[in-house]
Amino acid sequence: MDSSDDKAVLALFEGLALSAGSAIMAVFEAGFIYETKADASPVTEADRAAERVILEGLRIALAGVTCVAEEEIAAGAVPVLKGDSILLIDPLDGTKEFINRRKDFTVNIALVRNGTPEIGVVYAPARGLLYSGRPGEATEVSITPDFMPAARRKISVRSAAEPLTIVASRSHRTLETDKFIARFEGADIVSVGSSLKFCLLASGEADLYPRFGRTMEWDTAAGDAVLRAAGGRTTLIDGRPLYYGKRGQVDESDFANPWFIADTSQAAADQRLR
Repeated sequence: MDSSDDKAVLALFEGLALSAGSAIMAVFEAGFIYETKADASPVTEADRAAERVILEGLRIALAGVTCVAEEEIAAGAVPVLKGDSILLIDPLDGTKEFINRRKDFTVNIALVRNGTPEIGVVYAPARGLLYSGRPGEATEVSITPDFMPAARRKISVRSAAEPLTIVASRSHRTLETDKFIARFEGADIVSVGSSLKFCLLASGEADLYPRFGRTMEWDTAAGDAVLRAAGGRTTLIDGRPLYYGKRGQVDESDFANPWFIADTSQAAADQRLR
């Protein structure tokens, strides 16, 4: 897919995310039950409704690009990847947050080119906030209660604060993550769910997000795209960029991520010296 279309693709993602968020909030407000998938993770009608909205729109507007969507994958519909671009969709990231009636759940839509997440939208409908990114520009958008964009501002990562602010998962914290965080004496620790962790770095509110636990590409691609657009980065433990479109992994399933660290460039320099 040609990069000259980036602005139109981002506008498409934003519109679909808002429509998906409307469907999610309808379920959230009406009440729901949840099921458990084969991997023991929860799923609700909101996940499925949001994914239907997103996939219908993407497959009409971007018919030549392969969609990799969480609930389709869970149902056994694994796509054949064609070309150098893929779309990664998590229709309701933070389902545990949603079930527990916390506000950190998000809609994630991302375009990956040649293994790099370049365009992404993260929408937190219960918070009325949408984050979007394309090469060279990241924004935060306030969303009205009737799911319309309002104020929009450009965002970027900050120089590392002292002490650092580190964000970590609320529902999926691991011992390895805690050990890494303990290296930063006096750091402020913020626990938040879903891909909003990337967005806190992108908007200059935090410095470091270590994830030493299992994630899937659809969990991270949209937030990662926003962070990279804002001047940050996401790397493996050895410093190589986190790559997307992983298939045929020897010790992991398709599209599973290794451990990673998301950060600002200054925060990265600080933590690599420790």
